[in-house]
Amino acid sequence: MGEAILRTPEGRTATSSPIDEIEAVPSSPPTLLTRLRTPRRPRLWFEVLLIAISYWTYSLIRNAVPAQRHEALRNADWIWEWERTLGLAFERSVNHTVDSVGWLIVPMNYYYATLHFIVTISVLVWLYRWHPGRYAATRLVLFATTGVALLGYYLFPLAPPRLMPGEGFIDTVVVHHTWGSMASGNLANMSNQYAAMPSMHIGWSLWCGLTIAMLARPVWVKVLGLLYPTATLVVIVATANHFWLDAAGGILCLGFGFALSLLWYGGLCYRLPKVPAGEIAEPGASTPDGLRSPSRHTS
Repeated sequence: MGEAILRTPEGRTATSSPIDEIEAVPSSPPTLLTRLRTPRRPRLWFEVLLIAISYWTYSLIRNAVPAQRHEALRNADWIWEWERTLGLAFERSVNHTVDSVGWLIVPMNYYYATLHFIVTISVLVWLYRWHPGRYAATRLVLFATTGVALLGYYLFPLAPPRLMPGEGFIDTVVVHHTWGSMASGNLANMSNQYAAMPSMHIGWSLWCGLTIAMLARPVWVKVLGLLYPTATLVVIVATANHFWLDAAGGILCLGFGFALSLLWYGGLCYRLPKVPAGEIAEPGASTPDGLRSPSRHTS
């Protein structure tokens, strides 16, 4: 087989090797697993439906855990005694100190009842809008954290300090007649009162804080992000809704969530591309390497 002679527009001749005439072999289409693990821009209707169904399922399972009062109180006594052995049983002192400051404890009650919903949903919306390429992986961290927490509610029923008889803890919601909390008062029967370990107030707030600290630009916003789980820890202890060890359980669940997301997506969720592959960032938006995308010009 000889070489083919080609004539260029300028009249020169060129030769082409037979290998040049071989058509390129098309690459095989990505597998279903590859497509599932590839970050993509989320669909709004799907995300709203997914979050609503997931939280409904979480609440249903959490509240379906048998109310094992005797075992929950026994576990609470064990944790309280263990903390005293460590010299770290400070929950009652914090509870009494903060309860004596009326203007502080009442906002803390409302903080406990509402803010973990408001802030978590707000961070999800922010991720969806400004970090679509990182949204699914970061959302997986949150969902995996919440899912594994359900095992804790089944395997280790735990009464919160405020329900421990004879230990002198103050149920701040009841004492100050705070409206709207499902942890105490008239709404208590709608929620499992013995699902204190792990604390998802800490799991969710730390997820929010780390996400904000890693992805937000202004330094003061990063600082606020890190202060949020710290403030949440103070609140859950001051209102006698959790032991500090419940917070440690929430952190362990969050670690599981990050590990699962890392294995599934092959990288830390915050280090994935800000915009899914194949999409063009908005004019002036920052790319993952810190450069700014070019502005679009009309001819």
